[in-house]
Amino acid sequence: MSKISHMVGRGIPLVGNDIDTDRIIPARFLKCVTFDGLGKQVFADDRSTLSGAHPFDQDQYQGASVLVVNRNFGCGSSREHAPQAIARWGIRGILGESFAEIFFGNCVAIGVPCVTASAEVVTQVQQVLTANPQAAVTLDLENLRVHYGDQSAAVEMPEGVRQAFLAGTWDACGQLVANADQINATAQRLAYLAW
Repeated sequence: MSKISHMVGRGIPLVGNDIDTDRIIPARFLKCVTFDGLGKQVFADDRSTLSGAHPFDQDQYQGASVLVVNRNFGCGSSREHAPQAIARWGIRGILGESFAEIFFGNCVAIGVPCVTASAEVVTQVQQVLTANPQAAVTLDLENLRVHYGDQSAAVEMPEGVRQAFLAGTWDACGQLVANADQINATAQRLAYLAW
């Protein structure tokens, strides 16, 4: 399991509060058997409505890996397809004012760190990225900082989640597979599992 202490890349600003999971990946795309191809459909309706003006369609943000969002990002239904679609587009970390709890958990489950900062910091990072789409953004989980352009600010992340990323234990399914022998040994000792 991989340790994640820093996330470095170009950023993409997505301005707006309460962007829900249906906007991130519309329900009609949930019929898929695998998550393959979901990246192409991320923000499908918003992108269609904006006819190429959505940040995910703009040339200057192609290849960006750090998404910068505002308040209550990922609210709505608990669909795990939303973080999967974002990750399959190429996003590897998210900075925002706040995240819906289930969306946040689904991001952790696939190794996409989500850190929070004040509205002022998030707006400033979005403005820097709008003015200079080539600016690097670093999400530093070790020191709880975001570095953008030549500036830096404090970020937050729940300590347990932060430690899981730093230790490489964020992948719960991977941990189960890696510890299958110990799990089976424990199951053999449980009286209520004996037939």
